[in-house]
Amino acid sequence: MVEQLNSKRAFLPKKQQIKFINKILSKIPIKKAAKLCNISERTIRDWRRGKFSMNLKKIQKLCKTTNTPLPKNIKTKNRYWYVKNGSSAGGLAVFKKYGRIGGNPEYRKKKWHEWWKNKGQFKTNLITKPRPIKKPKKSSELAEFIGILIGDGGITKRQITITLNHIDDKKYSEFVIKLIKKLFNITPSVYHDAKNSVNDIVMSRTELVKFLVSLGLPIGNKVKQKIDIPIWIKRNKKILIACIRGLIDTDGCVFVHSYKVKNKIYKYKKLAFSSRSKPLIKSVYHLLKRIDLSPRITRDEKDIRIESKNDIKEYFKIFGSHNPKHLRKYSK
Repeated sequence: MVEQLNSKRAFLPKKQQIKFINKILSKIPIKKAAKLCNISERTIRDWRRGKFSMNLKKIQKLCKTTNTPLPKNIKTKNRYWYVKNGSSAGGLAVFKKYGRIGGNPEYRKKKWHEWWKNKGQFKTNLITKPRPIKKPKKSSELAEFIGILIGDGGITKRQITITLNHIDDKKYSEFVIKLIKKLFNITPSVYHDAKNSVNDIVMSRTELVKFLVSLGLPIGNKVKQKIDIPIWIKRNKKILIACIRGLIDTDGCVFVHSYKVKNKIYKYKKLAFSSRSKPLIKSVYHLLKRIDLSPRITRDEKDIRIESKNDIKEYFKIFGSHNPKHLRKYSK
């Protein structure tokens, strides 16, 4: 998305600009800021690094949205303020060198074609070249990551996103980030969405998308594509257990069921897993049955319940959990 400039540019000292943009981004994620201003996320990041001057109109819009005051010492200049002096000096230098302004377009075109034929077409574009990733072997850790991704993740053509509650899943988010670094040698970006109380853990790597697709994960809407656990995971019980752990750590919950009999209240814990993908529900159900638990699929076929006290105890004994939220609720 190309930045649409208006007639004014905004200037601040570099350190102050960095502090100013960071203050705005503490209240709104980069993705939303870019969408609001109809500019690229890279432009916002360049502003945050103090790399370029800012579009005044866009900055005013962000200030209004985030209730952030515009710095009093901000300076503004008209669009292309530099052209008058720069073009005069440049034009004079070209005229002195070539005796004319603008050069010979036919000659330039001819030389470009020569360059492209002999060199250009063979060069690698470092800007568009996909960045490499570490491709781990099939393992329990990779299977758990895939379970997490199936549960609370999504894949587009160039990006992988895992969305977790920024309060309840704060510690679990730290585990997920460490797992990503270990598996793929990538440090993901984390964007806070205050409106929805979530953190988006984002990996922008085309090569990672291709790798995950090769492992059996779809790009786009998971439910419409009837997402399921990949076959290579189902074939290995140990790996499958890790995948289920990732699934239930993200799309599962421990809750207390209470009922009243003769004025006496009874309470006991249940474990639930939710998904709108029927193939996934069936796969999780059959695995739990295979290890001698007694799960139940709800009438709408969107939930699996583990309800007996012994079964829940056995689940945590076999599968465990890396999500402190589940462990706290279970141990209470």
